[in-house]
Amino acid sequence: MDRILELNPEDFSVVVEPGVTRKALNTHLRDSGLWFPVDPGADASLCGMAATGASGTNSVRYGTMRDNVLNLEVVLPSGQRLHTAGPGRRFRKSAAGYNLTGLFVGSEGTLGLITAATLRLHPVPEATVAATCAFPTVQAAVDSTVHILQAAVPVARIEFLDEVMMDACNRHSKLNCCVAPTLFLEFHGSEQALAEQVQRTEEIIRHNGGSHFSWAKEAEERSRLWAARHNAWYASLALRPGCKGYSTDVCVPISRLPEILVQTKEDLEAWRLTGTIVGHVGDGNFHCILLVDPEDPEELLRVQAFAEQLGRRALALHGTCTGEHGIGLGKRQLLPEEVGEAACHQQSSRVAFCRAKAPPWCATPSPSAWQLVGAQRMAISPQFFIRRSSKHAGELKEQIHRSLKIQQ
Repeated sequence: MDRILELNPEDFSVVVEPGVTRKALNTHLRDSGLWFPVDPGADASLCGMAATGASGTNSVRYGTMRDNVLNLEVVLPSGQRLHTAGPGRRFRKSAAGYNLTGLFVGSEGTLGLITAATLRLHPVPEATVAATCAFPTVQAAVDSTVHILQAAVPVARIEFLDEVMMDACNRHSKLNCCVAPTLFLEFHGSEQALAEQVQRTEEIIRHNGGSHFSWAKEAEERSRLWAARHNAWYASLALRPGCKGYSTDVCVPISRLPEILVQTKEDLEAWRLTGTIVGHVGDGNFHCILLVDPEDPEELLRVQAFAEQLGRRALALHGTCTGEHGIGLGKRQLLPEEVGEAACHQQSSRVAFCRAKAPPWCATPSPSAWQLVGAQRMAISPQFFIRRSSKHAGELKEQIHRSLKIQQ
């Protein structure tokens, strides 16, 4: 299921099957003047990205998957096939009832398996320029982010790396950047527009004490820069060989971002943890990658306590305990604190209803069943789990194919 089913350049839309990855789609679009900009770093499947509500480095300008999915074809646990916006629909907006597409984006496979997605495409920018700049403090770097956005500079990417993360990236990706709190930026537009954006941004950054500017205009230079950013996980792991990585994320209103980032740096020191900070700060979202010895139970407890404290700090600042990673087992105790008991009840009722309609082997909330019903939790196609994970895999595969055949 790795076909690109339909491309409509005039409508800026494309229909893809679950096995189509982000890079495969953009390669296919190379001569069309269009591209799909949501970039979570990994070359994930696009339907998996829809199932997890993925975002990434470009979301500050182009939005997340929630903003770029127009329609979904879903096989429900009952075996029925559903088109969330209606068969063949690819409109930009509608007032026809509930937003079912929005319900399934981010549902992580708990409501059904996505078998096709209609996605919104964007024009390829005429010109692109990337930059890095260093700051004396975390506060100065994040203040610059806020001021750039307040000045309405249409920045395409704006990423923050603390000094620990920057040192790790220098070593792992052979960069030569200043070891200090750093912003990675990218601008898209016409040559004239870019000149104005770059000039305005540089003024704001210098006003906040930024320095060590490095501009990358050639595609090869930009690719090297963003490859280093996308390899931040592996760069972090290399700081403490033999340890495991534990990643957590939160998102707060942009005005509260300087406050929580400074607090997080202090908390890392107070909890005696080795960790790096990297984030899509244009959205108020950041990740903390902690390095932990899995054989040290006391350190594991400190990591768990730190992550819970970080989530509650974000809630206290009117943010969310997770901007991208999802709730899962680690943060489920924070969900009622964030959305309230009534909202939690509505969510659990919807999942319970879908389970009641499912075949018995799908309705059991066991790990193997969740791997099947929630195959797209990991932003990969359902075929991965159909091939590998459960004695019920053959039955699930037969159920999906029978449903598609009957309704075609």
